[in-house]
Amino acid sequence: MRPAMMMIGAALLWALSFTNGCTAFKRWAYEGGSRDSWQHADEVIRVLQIQPGARVADVGAGGGYFTFRLANAVGASGTVYAVDIDRGMTDYLKERAAEEGYRNVDVVLATPDDPQLPRDGIDLIFTCNTYHHFDKAPDYFAAAKLYLRAGGRVAIIDYKYDGFFARLFGHASEGNTIREDMLAAGYRLEHEYSFLPRQNFLVFVKG
Repeated sequence: MRPAMMMIGAALLWALSFTNGCTAFKRWAYEGGSRDSWQHADEVIRVLQIQPGARVADVGAGGGYFTFRLANAVGASGTVYAVDIDRGMTDYLKERAAEEGYRNVDVVLATPDDPQLPRDGIDLIFTCNTYHHFDKAPDYFAAAKLYLRAGGRVAIIDYKYDGFFARLFGHASEGNTIREDMLAAGYRLEHEYSFLPRQNFLVFVKG
């Protein structure tokens, strides 16, 4: 990517953030750009084998791209905790859940170092395009073990270091870094998937 194009892209994103408002801009960033064509969300949900009645935390839920797909997977007897530290996003998620009739979505305004989940009650912590935001990922996920039931899992999807967005803003994580961090936090790798063209996708089990 040439410097001129990078500057144009940065200027465009800056303009969008002020034209449409911070929350609207973040929703565009999370869900725009023809995301459906490369995110393969249905396949992500399928390989996770989420059971009806499960309790899933979508950490860094953003605009809810995966939240409501996860809610469909757990069914009426399950719960999805839509976790974010941005009040604008959590307010939007509450409104959307109410408007679309999702009674199994519980929106949580968290803190940067604590997802504020029920203890020993979560089957799966899911996080997409959020891992690179954790300042001390091993500490965060070591502490998060308190919220996972025995045998609970953590699924991490994050951008690879290729593509315009990742290179421009550093919104990416190396697969090896994720593995090392999670092993240090006391998890074991269950599976690493390779079908996402732009992202790493790893699943860990609580040790």
